[in-house]
Amino acid sequence: MSKIRVGRVGEQIKKELSQILQSELKDPRIGFVTVTGVEVTNDLSQATVYLSVLGSDEQKEETLKALGRGQGFIRSEIGRRIRLRHTPELIFKFDTSIEYGSRIEKLLQQINQEEH
Repeated sequence: MSKIRVGRVGEQIKKELSQILQSELKDPRIGFVTVTGVEVTNDLSQATVYLSVLGSDEQKEETLKALGRGQGFIRSEIGRRIRLRHTPELIFKFDTSIEYGSRIEKLLQQINQEEH
C-alpha cells in the first residue's frame, strides 16, 4: 500500500477516535484522554493508538482497562465513519513523550536556577 494512504488513514482514525472519546464514550473510568498519534500497519490490519492521560498511574491503568472493554464499540464506530473494507484492530498504548519532555524542561530550569 502507498505510504501516503497509510498516513492519511492514520490521521483520519486519530481524528475520529478523538471525537468518539470526547462525545460518545460514557465510561466514567475514562479520564482526560488525548490521542497523540496513530500508527497503522502497511496492510491496514492494525492501528497502534498512542494516548496521553492526565492523572495518577492508577487512573491511567483504569483508563486503559476501560478503553480495552470499549474497543469493540470504538472499532465499529470508526468502521462506520471511515469507509474501509476492513477496520483495523486497535491497540492502545501510553505515549510517554510528553512526560519525558516536561521532565527535561524541569531539569533545564533547575540548571538555569543553579547558575544564577
